[in-house]
Amino acid sequence: MDSSEVPAPGSPTPDPLPVPATPAGGPRMADCDVVAARGFTAPEDVAASAWIVFDAGSGDVIAAKDPHGRYRPASIAKVLLALVAIDELPMDRTITVRHEDAAIEGSRAGILEGVDYTVEKLLSGLLMSSGNDTASALSQALGGRDETLRKVNRKARELGATDTRIADYTGLDGPGQVTSAFDMALFYAAAFANPEYERLSGTPLTEMPGDEEAGIEGFTMSNDNQLLASGFEGALGGKTGYTDDARHTFVGFAARDGRRLGTIVLDTTVEEGPRAWQQSAALLEAGFATAPESSVGDLKIPAAGDGADDLGPEDMEDEILDATGDEDEKGPPARDIAIVSGAAGLVLLAVGWFAVRSRRR
Repeated sequence: MDSSEVPAPGSPTPDPLPVPATPAGGPRMADCDVVAARGFTAPEDVAASAWIVFDAGSGDVIAAKDPHGRYRPASIAKVLLALVAIDELPMDRTITVRHEDAAIEGSRAGILEGVDYTVEKLLSGLLMSSGNDTASALSQALGGRDETLRKVNRKARELGATDTRIADYTGLDGPGQVTSAFDMALFYAAAFANPEYERLSGTPLTEMPGDEEAGIEGFTMSNDNQLLASGFEGALGGKTGYTDDARHTFVGFAARDGRRLGTIVLDTTVEEGPRAWQQSAALLEAGFATAPESSVGDLKIPAAGDGADDLGPEDMEDEILDATGDEDEKGPPARDIAIVSGAAGLVLLAVGWFAVRSRRR
């Protein structure tokens, strides 16, 4: 654990989230080892501590490893901010980028101070380039840091999460921040059911505006999702993530023969084996090779009274804000470590339509 996960001075350490008596998704979702439907062959070179393969259409869980184990999400947590923004903000609303947005720590899409961007362009930067700067700009339109944290945690609970607490809406590590492969499957199934989200997540390139009157040039932004760049059959999009403590995380979605499958990969290494996106691709291939309607569980919201709501949303949100400090003192999220996108640079060089990264016009 690094300093980013230490509560603010004088603030309490968040209590661990309660564990429901009945695991969401069915009894086999309580297993810590690999559980798989008949016909699913788990790839041998998947190094992730936790993963899940699911059918986003039917909600069937095809296979999983430690699906309710609690891990740090890194930047794949940005899905919750995206869903809140899509729900609440018109796509054509413009937001002026502040200095603190453009200068935020961590990965940046490259938005420019003083320039007006539409919500759509900021969401593009959030999903295509994992921009903490675009996350910060969106948060100002959602009511500021504290209100945005409340909203993303509320969204997580609305979608049925029992293992998720977000302390930093950019995905950077924060006090008590955790998620699970199962919860992330809930979030991304909802996200890819939203046409706007799917469109933005799967966009290869987009033009980001500048300010002609101020002499500020725009730039071309590329999508850093390596599953898309690789030409994987049916790839729809997904999300990359990395912090020192979370290690590599990844989300991949693809559609074939009327099926829409998703994968979540948490806490994996890439130094001596396949990269996170390649592990995701291998899991997707194994999922598509498994007969439809084969499952070991499902993405159902837990029933009331199973212990999942021992810590209510408002209590949890207040606990997070207590641990992370006052908004006026803290400002927008910033940490010593950056979320990056794995080996995106190498892939971008190899694939022509992904080769432009923040190129100035």
